[in-house]
Amino acid sequence: MTERKPTLKERQRAGTRRVIQEHAVRLFTDRGYDTVTVAEVAEAAGVSAMTVYRHFPTKEDLVLIDQPARLIAEKVAASPATQPVVRRVGGALVDAATVLTGDEGNEPAVSERFLLDCLRLMISTPALRARHLDSQYALQQAIVDALDLDDATTHDAAFRAQAATSACLAAMHTALTRWAEDDGRTELPDLIARALAASFGDAAGHRNQGGHNPPSGQD
Repeated sequence: MTERKPTLKERQRAGTRRVIQEHAVRLFTDRGYDTVTVAEVAEAAGVSAMTVYRHFPTKEDLVLIDQPARLIAEKVAASPATQPVVRRVGGALVDAATVLTGDEGNEPAVSERFLLDCLRLMISTPALRARHLDSQYALQQAIVDALDLDDATTHDAAFRAQAATSACLAAMHTALTRWAEDDGRTELPDLIARALAASFGDAAGHRNQGGHNPPSGQD
């Protein structure tokens, strides 16, 4: 099945959204999240405040990146259902990070500097930390849905899948925090793979298209 290409209107909307978000993150990084208003973001991006709110209903949304969630869910859905949940989810997290940051000569889906700035804002701003927790819960639900558990799956098995998914996301969060602290000097897919290996050992074994293969032991 051929993937549908975005329409001109959709591309224009995505472009406007990207410009607004890039200006917002730059202003938040330079001047502090709490001191910058939505009106100032709109002025910097050359749009009206109404346009900003049309794309980002809240100020917190300006720092959230929804692309990783879609990528991760797609990777999970495409993974073999016969694999353990930890391997399916962990592999999707590593592969999505590879797409986002670029690997093996491929262009990154978004700027690495932009990702780092967003992440630092999430870590350092209390209001954004709370919003990040909400987005993590939504991501967990999206992943569990993408696992497409059989209708015959027992309630206990579904609970174990949710727990495994939550644990994988916690490992990823640890990797993201280290990545931000290191200013992106270590490849993000490798950090996520190492965090998964430290948490799950051989059960997290995964090799993605870029060749990342987490060690079986801890650091």
